[in-house]
Amino acid sequence: MENYKKLIPGFSCKNGQGIICDRGVDYYTDDILTLCRYYSDNGADEIFIYDASENDEDHERTIGIIKEIARTVDSPLIVGGRVHRLEDVKKYLYAGAKAAFLDVSIDENVDLMKEAADRFGSEKIYAYLPDIRYLSQAEEYGQLGASVMILDSDLVGAAPVAEDLKRLADCPHPLIVFCDEDTPGALTSYLKIDAVEGVLLTVPEEKEGCCMNMKQELKARGIPVDTFESSVEWKDMKLGPDGLVPVIVQDYKTSEVLMLAYMNEEAFSQTLKTGRMTYYSRSRKQLWLKGETSGHFQYVKKLMLDCDNDTILAKVNQIGAACHTGSRTCFFQTLAEREYRETNPLKVFEDVYAIICDRKENPKEGSYTNYLFDKGIDKILKKIGEESAEIIIAAKNPNPEEVKYEMSDFLYHMMVLMAEKGLRWEDITEELANR
Repeated sequence: MENYKKLIPGFSCKNGQGIICDRGVDYYTDDILTLCRYYSDNGADEIFIYDASENDEDHERTIGIIKEIARTVDSPLIVGGRVHRLEDVKKYLYAGAKAAFLDVSIDENVDLMKEAADRFGSEKIYAYLPDIRYLSQAEEYGQLGASVMILDSDLVGAAPVAEDLKRLADCPHPLIVFCDEDTPGALTSYLKIDAVEGVLLTVPEEKEGCCMNMKQELKARGIPVDTFESSVEWKDMKLGPDGLVPVIVQDYKTSEVLMLAYMNEEAFSQTLKTGRMTYYSRSRKQLWLKGETSGHFQYVKKLMLDCDNDTILAKVNQIGAACHTGSRTCFFQTLAEREYRETNPLKVFEDVYAIICDRKENPKEGSYTNYLFDKGIDKILKKIGEESAEIIIAAKNPNPEEVKYEMSDFLYHMMVLMAEKGLRWEDITEELANR
């Protein structure tokens, strides 16, 4: 797999708000979650968040925001800023961050670096260098356990200096370097350095297609960046009589079928270039960027081709409704149906969990689930302990049916605990996927 250079938008978070630096001026935005979603959907390889909290209450609020961002965006998060002890590093990582950074200008952070790397793994610990002068100590930080150096310095900016470029090139560890996103020439200079694996971008609140557009410019300059490249050329696809290829669109997480549309060569090319689904409208006889009017964009996650090379399957992140009627999917009219039992594992888990959550919100007399919620956390934990023991006992018997039965009991009680703690199956599956 090619070693792509990364574009990493950066934000600060304070008092529950995002802080964006645009041309040297800081301003606040109430919705950092929306910003992170936007940049993740539009090509950000990772997202950098600096926790600028000034007190413990604000810090806990920021941790909650980071958790929500990690739940809803696909780009890995790099988080740090308010670290006083190992527990603070743990909070960032457990909130969903890919890595936590330690500010080396704070002596206590340098002292903590080895302990953090030993506890969580060096791949999860980065060193944050607020000034280029700290670059001379990169070897020391690497020996303490930091796997990546983040250089955030006003000395590294719009006009690359030959001396600074050489210092970056001599760094013995991977670097992420701050750079003004309006200077593609500087981006190119930094990204051509082998030691630089990515650039940290300060970004304005509105920047149409920001990272995907920048990647196209960088690719034209010979920089290896992660863009959509088709393994099959358009000329090798089997077109219909109208010169179009049908496209079946699915939600990338649930596999729900959302809609059917068509592409011509230009629409296919635009989809690859922008990362947003673009079709050819047969009725209007023109290109159609899905969501251009409604805001219900479809961000590409994966494009597949069937065995006959005549139909595309698109897995997308659907914003809002896919159907012009306002329905999530265009396929909402039942023509014929026969009852069947749902056995898709995640669907079953989600359905049972939804019932448990409904019982919590809307208690039902005589409900065992409500009995557990009424008794509280100690009763729930006691039942989980009992069911765990039942699994162990059942596993000693030769009949696997007993294990199946006891595991089902355990999973139910575990879902009650999940509901009590506000956890979702998506949280669990994402944590497993990250391991």
